[in-house]
Amino acid sequence: MSNQQLGFVLPQDPFWPQDETIGPAFLDTQACLCALRGTDNVRSSEGKWQCIGNQTQGIYAVTTGKWFNNVGDGSLQDNLPIYDATNTPDITTPLMYSNTTRSLVDVIPSDLSVWDQACTGENNTAFSTSYYRATKEIEKNETPVDATPCWRPGAIPIEMQNVTSWQVQGCNEGFLCANNTVNSLPQFCPPITECQIARLGGFTCEFDGKNIGMGPFEPVVCQQGYYCPKSSNGTEMITCPAGTYCQPGAPTPTPCNFGSHCPEGSTYETFLIPVAVLILADVLVALAFLWYFIRRRFIRSREQTINGIRRGRNTFMVATTGYKEIPGETDRDSEMLQMQATYMPTRDAWTGFEAALEFPTPEISTLDVSESSFSPQLRAFVESMRRATDGARFGLSFAYSDLSFQPKGSTRPILQNVTGSIDRGSLTAVMGGSGAGKSTFVNVLMGKVTNTGGAVMINNVPGKIKRYKKLIGYVPQDDIVLPELTVYENILHSARIRLPRAWKDVDIQAHVNSVIDCLELSHVRDSLVGSVGKPVISGGQRKRVSIGMELAAAPMAIFLDEPTSGLDATAASSIMRTLKAIARLGISVIVIIHQPRMEIFEMLDDLILLANGQIIYEGPEAEVQDFFESVGFHFPKHSNYGDVVTDIITGNGRAYKRSGDISKDALIANWAQSRQQASIKEKHASIRYSRSSIAENNHKHRELLRKRGAPRWKQLWLCLARAMLQQWRTRTAFCFEMALASIAGLLLGLAENSKKGVLFTGTYNTPYEVISLATDYKSVPELALLTAIAIGLVSAAPGVKVFSEEMLLYRREAEAGHSRIAYFLAKNISVIPRMVFGCMHFSTLLMLLAVPIINWGTAFLANLVYFYCIYGLASCVSMIVRREDAPLFATMISLIVGILSGAAPPLSSVQEWHMEWLWRASPGTWLAELYFGQLVEPFRYLYNVDLAAQASGFHLDWHWRNVLFLLVIGTVYRILAYFGLLVGNRLRI
Repeated sequence: MSNQQLGFVLPQDPFWPQDETIGPAFLDTQACLCALRGTDNVRSSEGKWQCIGNQTQGIYAVTTGKWFNNVGDGSLQDNLPIYDATNTPDITTPLMYSNTTRSLVDVIPSDLSVWDQACTGENNTAFSTSYYRATKEIEKNETPVDATPCWRPGAIPIEMQNVTSWQVQGCNEGFLCANNTVNSLPQFCPPITECQIARLGGFTCEFDGKNIGMGPFEPVVCQQGYYCPKSSNGTEMITCPAGTYCQPGAPTPTPCNFGSHCPEGSTYETFLIPVAVLILADVLVALAFLWYFIRRRFIRSREQTINGIRRGRNTFMVATTGYKEIPGETDRDSEMLQMQATYMPTRDAWTGFEAALEFPTPEISTLDVSESSFSPQLRAFVESMRRATDGARFGLSFAYSDLSFQPKGSTRPILQNVTGSIDRGSLTAVMGGSGAGKSTFVNVLMGKVTNTGGAVMINNVPGKIKRYKKLIGYVPQDDIVLPELTVYENILHSARIRLPRAWKDVDIQAHVNSVIDCLELSHVRDSLVGSVGKPVISGGQRKRVSIGMELAAAPMAIFLDEPTSGLDATAASSIMRTLKAIARLGISVIVIIHQPRMEIFEMLDDLILLANGQIIYEGPEAEVQDFFESVGFHFPKHSNYGDVVTDIITGNGRAYKRSGDISKDALIANWAQSRQQASIKEKHASIRYSRSSIAENNHKHRELLRKRGAPRWKQLWLCLARAMLQQWRTRTAFCFEMALASIAGLLLGLAENSKKGVLFTGTYNTPYEVISLATDYKSVPELALLTAIAIGLVSAAPGVKVFSEEMLLYRREAEAGHSRIAYFLAKNISVIPRMVFGCMHFSTLLMLLAVPIINWGTAFLANLVYFYCIYGLASCVSMIVRREDAPLFATMISLIVGILSGAAPPLSSVQEWHMEWLWRASPGTWLAELYFGQLVEPFRYLYNVDLAAQASGFHLDWHWRNVLFLLVIGTVYRILAYFGLLVGNRLRI
């Protein structure tokens, strides 16, 4: 159905009058032209209404179409005007003209053309008005504006749908086809310049705030804030009701979620419940902080009041006399004295462990001292030790013969021909110069390193030393304690993990209290330990805490690496007196020490002097001078014998031996030929043990070891409780992280706010693709890219600190028998609230301002699993990068991972390079694909989303698969991090 003009086939324009109208006429709802006329003779007195769809036939020239009886008595003979309304069709009984009977008969639809079948005979006022105006303008020889097919001068319309397409499909979903019928099919018109520019910019052409087509019969996408129901075939545009929102091209209003704000005419959903939840959560956290600070201030005020009452008399004297008391020697040098302390230090006698210095040296590690002579705190400690070791013999003895150790791939052994023993209840010092093999020797005795030659016996019974790991304590040179915990909390955690699992918590706490009392830490038990950079307690007290963490486990032997390092002379002497006293109780104490002062040197029971991995001397400290003098060395009077010995064993003893060989090799040879060495070898040769004694000893220790240590599930709980306490104590960093997440969400939301949630524009579905706007396939991937980068910036550095700050502590605890998996899982679980809070702050502000058309829960879940991935990635980085560099390195890696999201370059290009596997290894790609599917797939009714998916390279229906892969990637990161945790610092760069 078309007109032939100037050689072009043009679509029918029902508003354009084809012939001169000689009587009443109008256009019906299907754009059929209806006219009043006679049946056989047009101008007969008989008045009938004829409606035809194909106007090119001429309404007065044919008898086709539908006919209707006239409601009225008018006819063409009455010369009625075209707009006469006194005569109307009786649309209740449609008729048709029969050429056989030459009369009107009932309608047989199959005998009518498709265009005539659509005729309704019901006046469409808007259509008719345009027709009347065009008629009048033609009569005046003017341009019929209302009947112009395209608004652009000289433009020719192109039919977009044929009759069949219109009958089957009708107006495309999401479009307004106000003037389109089977007799006025949708048409495309070349846009005017202004609208062409708007379309190229991705905007619909508007006039007076309404979307307009480029001709009267060009469909327009439904206005945002309105919806065009499919049931009306695109003829209605209804305002979006309150409680719903309507994006551009909405066929139905989208219901808002409960608690969201959607007034009438909304184009997006404003999420209020997440905002309210976020505000409530922040208020509760703020109130918790406020309550904590008020409570702490109240406690401090009460303590000051109590102390003020004690000083009341002195205060009164100051007020009445004006003189102040000069502090005397009675002031004790103790920090932060607490009223709750279970034991108060005094200076009247030896206190704490040092009270044991009055006891004789135990010969067989059994205290032969009446318990009545014990101080209460010392008695409590001894009782706990006896209960933990199932007897009175506390210590372990070590015997080793021809001990050697040679690392794999090394041509030179670190230890060789080391023979000797360490008795129970002795304070033994291992001394030697740099590279002498001190640390290796001690590591072999502790079971950290397996000797490659020789044999080691525990309590004169051979066996695997690693089995005794739970009975041996190790205090590293650096004071490795958690700065966020108090003295009591650090020691208590160690006790709960390592003491026999049958012990009740009240017994564990009693043991910890006795350790704290004996270490004279009662006055600082509730003080935070602090870090080295920001100390809270003194260096000597930190060292005592480190020792206390091992004593809390009731060990039978303690090894210490440079216990006096970093301490002043007084603190060093105090620490060594404490160790001497612990040895007096029967616990074997072995220290690596370098250049001790004279007072400390004389405290030692035995010495093991090493050089080049071999023994120079082993025996009592009291006999070392005689030994070296026997080989020609001279000890000056009033000199520090410890310094003299150190100079000799390092090969710098020329000042003490004027002539002869002073080299380390000579010293080693002297010892090998000495009677002391011969005596030691005879002692080793005389040791006899039977299989029954070995079995008995192994059974005893096996039972003891089996009872030691909390089960893994309890260790997990204890480590989790400790980690959560750390999170609370680092609340300032938590607040900064939440602020950073809020700022990131705020800025990203503001950047996307101008789009009002319209983040995707595609090609309209067939057959309306010709009127499509400029496509926008990039906004969604770019939103995902910016989201990934923002989350990386927010969470990378905090994620690193989960482990990087505690690597030394982890290794210390792991070597002491703590469960690695329990620690690792607890640390990961402890940061989940941090991730949730950070994600909530970020997602809520982002969704509030960017208003993307995506369910808030879906967006929150997507962001949360990406937080999970970045925290896992940061954990991996913390395992291989030094603590100082890890935050920056993790942030850089998270940026790279975010950029590999498939936004730029698009994933489709990456697929052409056959590099998709690399992008798929990044969690950013899965996040972008999840966002793309959620923000694009809902517009399938309006756009060709499959074309958009092909252009971008993303899948539209992989929602849960994307979530699953993000969880898998985050879990894989953690598995790799756990592997790095097990390997230790061998991977660090």
